[in-house]
Amino acid sequence: MNNSVYILDDRAILYINGSDSKEFLQNLISNDMNKITDSSSCFASLLTPQGKFLYEFIILKHKQGYFIDCEKSQAESLFKQLNSYKIRSKVEILNLSNEFVVASFSYEKFLSIEGSKDLLGYTFKYREDPIILDPRNRNLGARLIINLEKLYLSLKKLNLKNNEIKNYHKKCHELGVVPKNFNLLQNKIFGIECNYEELNAIDFKKGCYVGQENTARIKLKNKLSKRLLPIRLIEGKLKENEKIYSNNIEIGKILIDGEYPFALIKYLDKNFSRDKVYKINNSTFRIIIPSWLTS
Repeated sequence: MNNSVYILDDRAILYINGSDSKEFLQNLISNDMNKITDSSSCFASLLTPQGKFLYEFIILKHKQGYFIDCEKSQAESLFKQLNSYKIRSKVEILNLSNEFVVASFSYEKFLSIEGSKDLLGYTFKYREDPIILDPRNRNLGARLIINLEKLYLSLKKLNLKNNEIKNYHKKCHELGVVPKNFNLLQNKIFGIECNYEELNAIDFKKGCYVGQENTARIKLKNKLSKRLLPIRLIEGKLKENEKIYSNNIEIGKILIDGEYPFALIKYLDKNFSRDKVYKINNSTFRIIIPSWLTS
């Protein structure tokens, strides 16, 4: 069994509490807050009114409120964004990033823990702290959200051995899920183009939320012609905003560069081929369509 654990110190925890907290979030996020219970958590996004990407996060019930597990580099701006929507809502928003930490471990290890169930987003308490089977994909494993002071004792009791965070990022990228640098996507891509339907971040049956109209229109009119796809580098380095061509036709653009690159690709274009090796300047690469992506 894989007993590795990744301390995701690039993640942050916000806490939303108050009598209006559920309704407050229900009116904002792309998923349905009614799915979230003591035993079920979900993945969701916050979009612009036009349906463009702003933030993504995992939401889980905690005491009388909700934990939001988000990228640490975006936590402060997400905190401010949520506060800007408060108006008269009876809601308190706290940034608990200095108190709580997120740790990730394997799907197999999750199933070995007493109380677990093989359901995406399934949540249960281990020594009073929530463990979640990642609601996006089982291959992303499970997440423990825990007070920093209790972390290492719990890891010891679970017989988990620390592994480098870069190996978690690599696993995400290989699976086709963005691991970090979400700020590079802000306002550049529609939420639905981030594969959020397949990653269980959108509920098309819920009522209105910010960006719902355009998201539903793209879905219902079958106008999803672009998707965010991982790039497998063969040689060289790619740069943000570089364009990708096939047969002299533009088929995409690099949105996230660095070690774990992603591009927005016209995946239905007749000039796109998943088997082709592409080239930009001195860099060569392949565009990967993840196995969980059905279209």
